[in-house]
Amino acid sequence: MFSTEGNLSGDRVRIGRAIHKPPLTQEELERKLQLLGSELNKRMLSRIELGERHVCDIELRFLAIALDVTLDWLVGDCEDPKGNVKLPRTP
Repeated sequence: MFSTEGNLSGDRVRIGRAIHKPPLTQEELERKLQLLGSELNKRMLSRIELGERHVCDIELRFLAIALDVTLDWLVGDCEDPKGNVKLPRTP
């Protein structure tokens, strides 16, 4: 069953920064996002990672591109950041 509380992608953004080659700081991720046209800043990223801010769909797309991971992985539907192993969906 899916959780209806919190922010599913917050932990994944933090993990995505850590597994990125080379690992990214929030400042470096902010710069990458700005180059893509996103307005997400370091404060917003921090709040996302802490589960204090929800992420809208366009922001998820920007984050996936900047972190070089799939949308499925960012929202917890996939075990592999590159999208190779999907989890079964529950109704």
